[in-house]
Amino acid sequence: MRKLIVIALISALLPHLNAQSGYQVSQEIKDFSLSNASNTMNGVGMAVSLSDYNNVKGYIIVFTSNVCPVSQAYEQRIIALHKKYAMKGYPVIAINPGRENVNPGESFEQMKLRAKEQNYPFAYLQDTTQHIAMKFGVTHITQAVVVQIKKKRNIIRYIGAIDDNAWEAAQVSTQYVADVVDQLLDGKLPYRKAIPSQGCEILWKKEFADELSAADILPAKKRRRN
Repeated sequence: MRKLIVIALISALLPHLNAQSGYQVSQEIKDFSLSNASNTMNGVGMAVSLSDYNNVKGYIIVFTSNVCPVSQAYEQRIIALHKKYAMKGYPVIAINPGRENVNPGESFEQMKLRAKEQNYPFAYLQDTTQHIAMKFGVTHITQAVVVQIKKKRNIIRYIGAIDDNAWEAAQVSTQYVADVVDQLLDGKLPYRKAIPSQGCEILWKKEFADELSAADILPAKKRRRN
């Protein structure tokens, strides 16, 4: 466990500079269904989909973790985002793509405990297959994706960091996600599209690790799109 934490701390110091291989800004995303670990949106253990949300204008999707130090540093800020924007039509949906067979702290039972202890007001979903994180092109956590509903289509408007200080909330000078959502609420397209995020590297299942390795050496036009 100590070794895993050390690895997480080292990777947390590195910004997410990898080329985005999944969804891109301005693209439409497909709906998905994942099990909820918090007592919100259908209840603990129940499936949650984007289509379950009524009267919303979009979503703040956050890829996070139970054990990543950066995710823990962002935890209260993620809760604050939901409290500020859920009533305005942009609820937070947290997704954990961690592998519990590699780190037991990422298990669904541990997710439920974390959600209960921290009183998560948002859905906390487990991406057990890692297919959703792969589709979004996530390589590090914590990473945010702001999605706007436009003519019944879920369109990505922003991908990347929540703000400009992963470790110290008191030292934040620019709130990227909040700025993007505010602009959308004002009827404007955000001028920020993507900001490199900092966090712990995702430990991919072999099928995805092999695919990502191939994507690094293939010409961009030949890379598989997700």
